[in-house]
Amino acid sequence: MDDSIPSPYDLLFEALSLIPIRHYLYALFLIWTVFFYNFVEFHFLGDAVLQYFRCRVNLMYNPDSPIYHAVVSRCRTLHGRYVATPWLASPHLQTCFLNFHGLPPVFTYTRKLFRASDGGTIALDWLTNSHVLSADPHNQNEISKEDTTPIAVVIPGLTSDSSSAYLKHLAYNTAKSGWNVVISNHRGLGGVSVTSDCFYNAGWTEDVRVVLDHLQHEFPMAPLFAIGTSIGANILVKYLGEEGEKTPLRGAVAICSPWDLLIGDRFICRKFKQRLYDRALTIGLQGYAQLHEPQYTRLANWEGIKKSRSIRDFDNHATCHVGKFETVDTFYRKSSSTQYVGNVAVPLLCISALDDPLCTKEAIPWEECRANKNIVLATTNHGGHLAFFEGLTASSLWWVRATNEFLGALSCSRYMHVQKIQESGSSGSGKQEEPPTNQGPYLNIAEDGLVAAVNLEENTTRSKEATQVLNQRGPKVKDKRSFNVLCRQTKRSIWLLGYIGMVTGFPLVGMLMNYLFRKKQRPITASKS
Repeated sequence: MDDSIPSPYDLLFEALSLIPIRHYLYALFLIWTVFFYNFVEFHFLGDAVLQYFRCRVNLMYNPDSPIYHAVVSRCRTLHGRYVATPWLASPHLQTCFLNFHGLPPVFTYTRKLFRASDGGTIALDWLTNSHVLSADPHNQNEISKEDTTPIAVVIPGLTSDSSSAYLKHLAYNTAKSGWNVVISNHRGLGGVSVTSDCFYNAGWTEDVRVVLDHLQHEFPMAPLFAIGTSIGANILVKYLGEEGEKTPLRGAVAICSPWDLLIGDRFICRKFKQRLYDRALTIGLQGYAQLHEPQYTRLANWEGIKKSRSIRDFDNHATCHVGKFETVDTFYRKSSSTQYVGNVAVPLLCISALDDPLCTKEAIPWEECRANKNIVLATTNHGGHLAFFEGLTASSLWWVRATNEFLGALSCSRYMHVQKIQESGSSGSGKQEEPPTNQGPYLNIAEDGLVAAVNLEENTTRSKEATQVLNQRGPKVKDKRSFNVLCRQTKRSIWLLGYIGMVTGFPLVGMLMNYLFRKKQRPITASKS
């Protein structure tokens, strides 16, 4: 009896054998699809269903920030949504596609070499507005000293140069918008040899400083703006914090900054996917070091560089030796831009993707950015690292469009930063004085009746704009005048003051007549009743 009863497992295997092979293949394909969807962090279905909620751009800013209310509020891109290209709806696919192809526009740069005081060579690759708009690709017009076209200085990321796809997207679209663009390649990149014992690193701001001073001297009439990407964004923010109000930049944009290198170092070694990126970047750094093997052999631990398996290993054997840092953590701590955010004195837009596989959102200094009135932080749920592809064909980058719109609005506003040059007789307190129009009731009058307010305590302090207009219109009269003398200065002033008095006093007269009319009507109403 017991032998005649089939085993449950035999029945199960018999039932499974009756299922067609193609059904197993369907099930295997489904399981693989679900695994791949989660492994590469696809978000296509989420974007399709919850696009209105998940794709909005989140803005962090100080409530009293004039940069947000006067500039960013005019940027429709930053107040819209970022929807990734459907077939690239993954941070890893976007990042890999950008580095392996990226669909960059085709054009040629104009290269100029800049020699630093220490003997180092920096390649400056230019793309001008006239070059982009010209039908002749060989039309390379020189920029004159009197040219007022704004200049966008681009600081590339780690091991990137002007040939990178994302920088070509940025340079072409910015130049097409009416700007002149110059990419300041890091030392030893862009096909230029290292000609000194100085190498760039994540906290090296001296090259940015000397390049900006050089551009300001060469093109004094052109306003300067800066755009930093990845490690270049960290360098840019650190430079802005070091310089404060002394920088010649009128505004800046930081894209996908790592912010805190210590947190970034822990993050990139945390998971298997991040370790793949860590290894890929290390190979790129080793290739960079191999290009300059004689210098690294003399200044660093060349055997350790060749055996490096991570960015931390490379920094331990190369960066710490060349940059004279005690430990890798010391280098990361001193080079992180987070500690400089509070000192940024120029309008700064920061853009980061919360799913960035290289620069974690854990390092973003949310509260520091919110506390600084000059900074607006824009974050998106998706975008990858420096990718942000949009459209069905992935032919454009969202952050490039947002950057150009922000810089365009800023360049047309009165909130561009003006470089503060300390005078020899200044007190050095660093506190910005209150505008003279708020400090006293006295006025300066030119011969044509132009009025400019001056300080009650210091007659020599004047508004810069009023002083420039006075210089153009005629000689100034430096003595103080009372209100009555001012009214007798010219007929124009009398009519102006009369008009102001009529406009401001008309509501008061109306209120008085309304009050008297109601007062007279009260006895009439009482007598009728």
